[in-house]
Amino acid sequence: MPAYVIVQVKVNEPIEYEVYKSLTPTSISAYGGRFIVRGAAVETLEGSWAPGRLVVLEFPDVATAKTWWESEEYAPAKAIRQRTAETEMILVDGFVPM
Repeated sequence: MPAYVIVQVKVNEPIEYEVYKSLTPTSISAYGGRFIVRGAAVETLEGSWAPGRLVVLEFPDVATAKTWWESEEYAPAKAIRQRTAETEMILVDGFVPM
């Protein structure tokens, strides 16, 4: 079953964050992942949630998503993101219709 990493990002250091953005795609694809949403415009339809930057990644399954997040390939990019931005990140199982 597919799994999704959903990330709300507040970028504090935009120039250095560009380095993060350039490093991340290779690590994601190495684990069979892909971008579903990558920083596109966000419109709040209900409630007060108004993320400035939203990213959604799809992986083949939860185990693979966790392995990517903990991987050596992603570690350098993750360190940059953690230093240059504030993030809220969740992992959720996808839905496969029967």
